[in-house]
Amino acid sequence: MSETKKPKRQKVYTLLVEVGRKEDDGLPDGATGAALMCYASGVDEAEAVRETVAVLKQADLAPLDVSGYGTLEERLAEGHDIPDEERVLMQQALDNNAVIVAQMTPFYEDEGETRH
Repeated sequence: MSETKKPKRQKVYTLLVEVGRKEDDGLPDGATGAALMCYASGVDEAEAVRETVAVLKQADLAPLDVSGYGTLEERLAEGHDIPDEERVLMQQALDNNAVIVAQMTPFYEDEGETRH
């Protein structure tokens, strides 16, 4: 017999999270913060963002800003080239209902970046 209530379909969202400094955050010495490319599962982008922020806070990071880039399908529709390595990480996030940090790029004051 089929279930009367089907679970909502999870999707994976690509998120870019900017983090600031916090004691014991594990960022490199001299860094003023970092950008984290994450793949997060959720029934919608808002849930994926909430879960990602919660996971990063548990990891002693200080999320400041989150930019959403959509699902795999949305990114493909926009003409993004998605390498196989990214697709594997997206599938892993979906399979494990997880947040995966795929890349971390530290920020340094001397790079001339304008910080808000």
